[in-house]
Amino acid sequence: MEHPLSLFHYCPKCGSPRFEIHNFKSKQCADCGFTYYFNSSASTVALITNERDELLVCRRAKDPAKGTLDLPGGFIDLFETGEEGVAREVREETGLEVLKAEYLFSLPNLYLYSGFQVHTLDLFFRCTVAGTTHFHAMDDVADAFFLPFADIRPEDFGLGSIRKGLQRWLATIS
Repeated sequence: MEHPLSLFHYCPKCGSPRFEIHNFKSKQCADCGFTYYFNSSASTVALITNERDELLVCRRAKDPAKGTLDLPGGFIDLFETGEEGVAREVREETGLEVLKAEYLFSLPNLYLYSGFQVHTLDLFFRCTVAGTTHFHAMDDVADAFFLPFADIRPEDFGLGSIRKGLQRWLATIS
């Protein structure tokens, strides 16, 4: 797989074409000295359960992994905390209001967006919402529904970190 920095040819500060490899995770401009570090983008994942031992899952409406199962979540915006980001994503994708977001763990992921491999760090949160009966699929979600814990098959989920995260989470509830 090609390193993401190979796609950056010009210094983002001065525009120089002398934007050269500095080390594995950065490039440095030979003209102005600017060093650009390629870091993971922060993303959120919501684990929302109901009183019937079911997990809220979504069906992806867009690539990557269009049509596969997913969990509510997405990229954290500038100046947002992880808790604010997961609450916004849940609201945008399901209409549910997050009352509490409890951080559980994080996992790295690769997310293909517009032909570009985005390295993400997915932050998993256990979310408490204001009721689990009135929700609907919105934004980049084709469908949203509760799935009994016993019926969750991580291999049905399209993104690697979601599969791994579900395996990890399921091991804590059994």
